Amino acid sequence: MTRSLALLALTLVAAVPAAAQTRHDSAAPIDFASDHIELQDRANRVLLTGNVRIVQAEMTLTSSRMIVTYTGEISNGSPQVSRLDASGGVTVSRPDQTARSQYAVYDLNTRIITMVGGVTLRQGANNVSGGRLSINLDTGRATIDGSGVGGSTRPGQPGVQSQGGRVTGRFSVPKRQGDATQPAPAPAPKQ
Repeated sequence: MTRSLALLALTLVAAVPAAAQTRHDSAAPIDFASDHIELQDRANRVLLTGNVRIVQAEMTLTSSRMIVTYTGEISNGSPQVSRLDASGGVTVSRPDQTARSQYAVYDLNTRIITMVGGVTLRQGANNVSGGRLSINLDTGRATIDGSGVGGSTRPGQPGVQSQGGRVTGRFSVPKRQGDATQPAPAPAPKQ
């Protein structure tokens, strides 16, 4: 019985964020701002540090540090960005939801954002917390699980938690007409 309840909870967690999301335009230009930029041309990457802010279409990604990896290909005079690695107070915001974590990777080829370390996903009054969040920007599907960075660790691998974590959250329940404004009385103790 508890297994079926856990599967129902996981289904709800995946369905709630997906219901309100729209498809993200991952082909839109990426605008950035930061306090400092370091071009590492031989490594095909750019290091952004200090109040980093990336905007693509209606999505904003902020962090304290980010590595932008690009291919050697040039299109319309610009290098083709393939991956963003963010760390330090990472926030991904879309019009209908906000996700926070310690680290995030945005793979532009697969159009998937993976966030790890103290993940919190909020949509309206609903919130879910766990160790790892994966957001598919094409489908709008978000999945969260208990593994990730932080929490209890395995010996020899500080900061890595591969299993055993928990997903927690709270879903809001809309008030319906005729709902009593007074809380229900506590059940009488069994004798």
